[in-house]
Amino acid sequence: MKELIGSPGKVSGLVLRLGQCGFAAASIGVMASASGFSSYTAFCYLIASMGLQMLWSFGLACLDIYALRRSRDLQNPVLVSLFVVGDWVTALLSLAAACSSAGVTVLYAKDVNFCREQPHLPCSRFEISVVLAFITWALIAISSHVMFWILASV
Repeated sequence: MKELIGSPGKVSGLVLRLGQCGFAAASIGVMASASGFSSYTAFCYLIASMGLQMLWSFGLACLDIYALRRSRDLQNPVLVSLFVVGDWVTALLSLAAACSSAGVTVLYAKDVNFCREQPHLPCSRFEISVVLAFITWALIAISSHVMFWILASV
């Protein structure tokens, strides 16, 4: 199998997974600290999606740490197939959550000026959380792409 940057069981894969987990956790933290986020379904979906992404990435990061410490090869077809499916599912969920949350944020902040009329609404925190979610998705997209090419090279 090919050795690509971000491969499972490699340091670059561990860094990629820790980045995914960290940005997902940051997105959750910023959104959860914004008062009134639970009134909007898109923001609740963002929290749920980033929570799933955080768990998936943390689990794979732990697997990478195990493989690095024990000098194990994680690039067998069954494991890589599992990684591909998991990455693609979480990538699609994360993209959908980030896009829907971005749509609600733009609607409230720019289109209907809801943020100006409701000064207690923390629109800037919503925006920061959405940006962090898109960064998380970008890292997941890289990981998904790498996993797909590793599976194709079997």
